[in-house]
This record gives sequence, structure tokens and C-alpha cells, in this order.
Amino acid sequence: MNEQIVLLYESDACIVVNKRCGEAMEGASGSALDLPALLAKAYGTVRNRDGKPFAPTAVHRLDVPVTGCALFARNPQALAFLNEVFAQGLARKVYWAIVEKPENSSIAIPHQGELVHWIAVDSKHNKSYAHTEEAPDRKQAVLRYRLVGEGEHYLFMEIELITGRHHQIRAQLAAVGLHIKGDLKYGSRRSEKNGGIRLHARSLAFPDPLSGETNPAKRPYIQVVAPVIEPDRLWQDFEKASLAF
Repeated sequence: MNEQIVLLYESDACIVVNKRCGEAMEGASGSALDLPALLAKAYGTVRNRDGKPFAPTAVHRLDVPVTGCALFARNPQALAFLNEVFAQGLARKVYWAIVEKPENSSIAIPHQGELVHWIAVDSKHNKSYAHTEEAPDRKQAVLRYRLVGEGEHYLFMEIELITGRHHQIRAQLAAVGLHIKGDLKYGSRRSEKNGGIRLHARSLAFPDPLSGETNPAKRPYIQVVAPVIEPDRLWQDFEKASLAF
């Protein structure tokens, strides 16, 4: 696997890379490539207040088969700030998803809308389930989407992730009868050759950790856009549709 980091943004506080399929943002196992280890090798470590080394650390999570904008903090202060930014919902996260057209023609997909579910996580099988009702072991999950185009067999969806739950987009789409191309775990008809799924973290915006403004919501935003790393015909059609939308 290619170990070259695809850098999208860097400052003294943080790094955004264009994550490839097969790279793990934390806890790499099996054949997954350890992205934090690559960043530590490239950028080194700093010392935190108790003298222990601090390596670039993931602020949010992208699943191993997902590509796109991946944010890492370079020091403990930036990590604490960015964790709070995400907890307060101040980060803006937009994804592209290529979704199989439903085999059931009775499933009508509005051209734009909002999905609200309550997510339960099955840790044993590393899978999430999206429910329509609340329960003590479930967390609310919200996303907004719009259909920007379609091909013969697929829908092109742009998704704004409002919350950040485990496998949220994959589980919520599956709950309404939609399956991301290649995502066998959540009902896709067939796998992708590279083991990935057609879900790409297209853009990420977040308040600048280095700004002197005390109110995070009033800080200038850093906006990062991730090109698709392997832009085949389907992704090219998606991009054309999004530009024409």
C-alpha cells in the first residue's frame, strides 16, 4: 500500500490529509495502514505538560474504507479545542456518496431532505443500527442530504453530517433502503475491487485553533476540500453533476 501522505492543510495546530481507502485513523489492525504512525514519522512529536510525547491525534473518525478529509491535532491544546468544536457542532462536514438505486421501485427518494434516527452500536460485530424511536442505549443521529444527479444504476448524494455517530451515514441510508456502493456490511449488492466503499469526506470546515478570538464560533473558519483520489468514471460523473446542480 502507498504510504505517501496526501496533505490538504497544515498549521502548527493541526493537519488535514486526504485519507485513502485502507488507512486507519486510529487502532490500525489487519491490513489497515496506521495513519497516525505515518504522521508521527513525518511530523514528529511534541511534549505535553507531563513530559510525555504527543503524536498527531485524530479529532474525528473516518471508517477504514472511507476516503477524504481527515483532521489531526498536532498538540494537546489543539486537540482539546478541536474536540470541543466538534462536540458543539461547529465543524461542517460534507460527504459524497454513490448509492445503489433501490431495486424496489416503490421506494421514493425526495431530492433533498433530513434523516433523523437513533443509533445503536453492536460493538461485537462493529455495526450500527438506525432506529426511528429513542431508547436508553441509542444516540440521536441527524444528517441532511440532496440528490445532485444520477447514473444508470446509481444515485449521487451530497450529505451534510450534523452529528457524528459510529457508521452514521452508512446505517441511516440503509435504514431507508439505500446502500452505498461497495458497502456489503450495510446491504450493498457487491464489493469494490479495492475493498472500499463509495463514501468520500468531500469537505471539512472548522474554526481556526490559532485564532486569538475567545469565542470559537466567531473565529475565522478553515475550509478544506478533498479531491477524489481515484477519480474513475463514476466519480467524474458525480463531480460533473455537482457542478451543474
